[in-house]
Amino acid sequence: MPDISTNKVVRVIFLAREYGPESRLLHDYISGLNEDEACSLVAIMWIGRGSFDADDWDGAFETAQAEATAPTADYLSGIPELPDNLESGLEALGINVSDAEHHFRDR
Repeated sequence: MPDISTNKVVRVIFLAREYGPESRLLHDYISGLNEDEACSLVAIMWIGRGSFDADDWDGAFETAQAEATAPTADYLSGIPELPDNLESGLEALGINVSDAEHHFRDR
């Protein structure tokens, strides 16, 4: 399972939707994640876009680790569908994001 909190993923979704996937705020936030969190974020995004099945979490995570040749923030900022892919990935993994999403919307 992901080595990143649901709240952190939802924060990335919120920042990408609010400011765009190429925003400095999003880039800085992703840059502050540790290596396992960054790889988890990429793996969730890949599952959400259909590159991996949810039941192949280990394969997605290991591939994210192996292919991490560029900074994660640079890689993810080039994906316009980032927030939708992350949300779909969490849903595919059976992670309910409703409570965390309400937290950011109510601010």
